[in-house]
Amino acid sequence: MVPPAKKFINNPNDVATEFIKGLVETYPGLQYLDGLPKVKVVLRADVSAANYDKVSVISGGGSGHEPAQAGYVGEGMLTAAICGDVFASPPVDSILAGIRAVTGPMGCLLVVTNYTGDRLNFGLAAEQAKTEGFKVETVIVGDDCALPPPRGIAGRRGLAGTILVHEVAGAAAAAGLSLAEVAAEAKRASEMVGTMGVALSVCSLPGQVTSDRLGPGKMELGLGVHGEPGAAVVDIQPVDVVVSHVLQQILSLETSYVPITRGNSVVLMVNGLGGTPLMELMIAAGKAVPKLQLEFGLAVDRVYTGSFMTSLDMAGFSISIMKADQSILERLDAPTKAPSWPVGTDGNHPPAKIPVPLPPFRSTKSKESLSRPQELSQQGRILEAAIEAAATVVISLKDSLNEWDGKVGDGDCGSTMCRGATTILEDMKMYYPLNDAAETVNEIGSSIRRVMGGTSGIIYSLFCKAAYAELKANGQPEITPKDWSEALKSSISAVDKYGGATAGYRTMLDALIPASKVLEEKLSVGEDPISAFVLSAEAATAGAESTIKMQAQAGRSSYVYVEILASTPDPGAMAAAAWYSAAARAVKDQTHGS
Repeated sequence: MVPPAKKFINNPNDVATEFIKGLVETYPGLQYLDGLPKVKVVLRADVSAANYDKVSVISGGGSGHEPAQAGYVGEGMLTAAICGDVFASPPVDSILAGIRAVTGPMGCLLVVTNYTGDRLNFGLAAEQAKTEGFKVETVIVGDDCALPPPRGIAGRRGLAGTILVHEVAGAAAAAGLSLAEVAAEAKRASEMVGTMGVALSVCSLPGQVTSDRLGPGKMELGLGVHGEPGAAVVDIQPVDVVVSHVLQQILSLETSYVPITRGNSVVLMVNGLGGTPLMELMIAAGKAVPKLQLEFGLAVDRVYTGSFMTSLDMAGFSISIMKADQSILERLDAPTKAPSWPVGTDGNHPPAKIPVPLPPFRSTKSKESLSRPQELSQQGRILEAAIEAAATVVISLKDSLNEWDGKVGDGDCGSTMCRGATTILEDMKMYYPLNDAAETVNEIGSSIRRVMGGTSGIIYSLFCKAAYAELKANGQPEITPKDWSEALKSSISAVDKYGGATAGYRTMLDALIPASKVLEEKLSVGEDPISAFVLSAEAATAGAESTIKMQAQAGRSSYVYVEILASTPDPGAMAAAAWYSAAARAVKDQTHGS
């Protein structure tokens, strides 16, 4: 028997009630009616029907779409939200309770998503409230653009575009407009917005087994926020392709779902469906804006990116596009205390990018010092061979380093090191001043700093900067083996000082410290420099391999169980030993070859 989906919950039947309690504890401006679990109503703590002199705006629906709708209760947006059980419309009695609690003489507007259960329950509650003397208007929001125009009575589904309607209606009500005027603005906003969703997975309901409707490598276009099937199941595509398809569907002239044409201004909402990282939502937003501008000829005046109306833990997103004239923008920009409405912008968007400032010394360096020499000296040829060999071996170890790092870290050591090594090779061909060893080391550090993120990037940048300073302090154009030995010692000291690691901490220094000691010892007794370099490389390899027996005391590995570490070498140490050894072999080959 397949177990239910894993959740941080208690009783699956209590999730909506417990969500409401947590929400109200989190936001002091919210309250709930004392009718749980049957009556699940969240309302503004500063509003009561007896003294409220503005139009109340009420919405609601099944739970599982958080933060919708309860997260939008607050001054300037919803006055109350009626919550049903997960994916179930709230009952009439709960809706009536909400109307009675917050509706004053100005009346209330019900903003209802276009699902049969919501329409029926809110509709019956509205009619009952009218018989009790309340002024009630209703606006149905159906912004789905995924499916062909419906022939039956169901109509288009209500999706994330509803949240934009909430803000328009709430702002109009806060401005003191009449019920008819608030309803008119909300209805107009609902007719200006279109939405389509895509997903990589269906959602998992509390206490239930997750459906496997979408197989590996598949995604669904146009599925509903309750996991109901959409327009098509297709192979997973790059987000560029997905965004283009969604925009084309929403703005299709054939369906004319939204009255948007070239030259119009629009608002864009990229909405996560519950299981999509913000990184991926921002990528989608970053692709959607230029497509709307360049391919559809639209001015994008506002962009809202985040999770506004979810489907539990569904991995997917929806895009909403709303036609936006000045009156719509003023409503969207109006202040609200609703906790889940994003911080707005006045639309004065500065340029998205500005030039990266260069360090002062860049402008003073001669062009010749930052270009590859036309003819390499003997030292330049040896340095080039060493750099090429070191970078090449790092690239070849990418998968092994990732595999080791996957067991003891975050699994990206190989990818990060490979990115740095590849850039070093590219930059060396263009502008490394190889006849000047100190400046070349400095440029290696610049290449690393530019493309290698995370801890390893900054450590190697420090490593190179310290070596550069030591070599530069020598003041001589010709770098001796002892100069290189002193540079290596200075680099290790810098990493120790700023990174906090030393010998035995299971880091790259466990390869480099033994290498430095052997190199210094052999040179001090008059050993042939090439032999000293090769012997120090052997010490680096032995030091890296010894990390299998070490307990990590620095980096992410320090959080890993000893049993796991005992079978895996430190990837940073292995990488350091590899490039050091490759450089030693290359120097030996170049020297003996010449």
